[in-house]
Amino acid sequence: MRVFGLLKGLHEAGHRISLLAVGAAPENDSPLHDLCEHIVTAPPPTRGLADRLRDLLLGSKPDVVLRLVSDELRQGLIALLESQKFDLVQFEGLEVCDLLPLVKQRLPGLPCCYDAFNAEYQLQRNLYMVDRRQPARWPFALWSRIQARRIASFERDICLRAAGTLAVSDEDARALRALSPGSPVAVVPNGIFTGQYQLAQTTQNAQPTLAFTGKMDYRPNVDAMHWFCKRVLPRVLEEQPACHLNIVGQSPHASLKQLAGPGHITVTGRVEEIQPWLHGCDVYVAPLLAGSGTKLKVLEAMASGCAIVATSVAATGLPPALTRTMRIADEEQEMADAILELLDDANSRRRMGEAAAEAVRGTSDWSAILPSLLTAWERFGL
Repeated sequence: MRVFGLLKGLHEAGHRISLLAVGAAPENDSPLHDLCEHIVTAPPPTRGLADRLRDLLLGSKPDVVLRLVSDELRQGLIALLESQKFDLVQFEGLEVCDLLPLVKQRLPGLPCCYDAFNAEYQLQRNLYMVDRRQPARWPFALWSRIQARRIASFERDICLRAAGTLAVSDEDARALRALSPGSPVAVVPNGIFTGQYQLAQTTQNAQPTLAFTGKMDYRPNVDAMHWFCKRVLPRVLEEQPACHLNIVGQSPHASLKQLAGPGHITVTGRVEEIQPWLHGCDVYVAPLLAGSGTKLKVLEAMASGCAIVATSVAATGLPPALTRTMRIADEEQEMADAILELLDDANSRRRMGEAAAEAVRGTSDWSAILPSLLTAWERFGL
């Protein structure tokens, strides 16, 4: 969502764009063809558990930067660099930054910009802190500790090599500056096209309904749902036994699928549109326990006019104008109580949702955000 928002804004600002991406080539009717002059794609490499263990024991690179970059992607980059003249190469996320040294090797004078979706080393440290509290998860804690150190080293090197780094929040910017003192870092917040989420008509649920959305094989989302379903939802059901939770998003982890079934939880998998699920919930929950960056899922819920109950982690990176429109609750009973209060008060839900939608339109629509990217490039001397 962030990449598409940047592409659309840059195209409308008159920039000429070539896109190198991991995945299948876009369909002929994809809007990407209208935004980009050239599109080159490559499938991700096949990496099984044995490959990951080998890289853990014998390599030094973090696992995250080995997931997407393949020889085919490298050849695609070389072909673009040889056939086109560029003013800038922007790397979207740490996962593709293993290609940055290749650009520097081929065209040392070509500036590179790193767009950090998260302060990745900080995110991995947070996961380590969560796992270390539970003896059953100590093997995962060890993995996260090793990865956090490797990510910090790799991310520091990328920030130093790049002409500038983009952070999605002030918190992430501080973390990245602490990681690589002296490297230029600017904030370009996450955004959405807020008009796509406006509700045409109100919906009425037959039962109290909660919703959580996101990519459901992403570790912080998986952990959030396990904690919520085990610790918070039972407390809600004591007072609202008909309440139902929809876990909405692609690639649900196998452990989440086990939560679904007849009863109180639906795990949807990939859906064509997220808006009906947001408009169809009474309360949107964001019980994240770890993470960094700005949560696009929360911006979508706000733009949809949802009443939101979130942890402090889920609200990290959002400006005060947005966090004032949601209920923040970090403890199990505190979150359950906040949800129950809103389920019992339709007027409060409506007022919260209206305030959230108004606030997000003013701060987080791409039309308001794109100038910060152009300003950052100027600051970096690009």
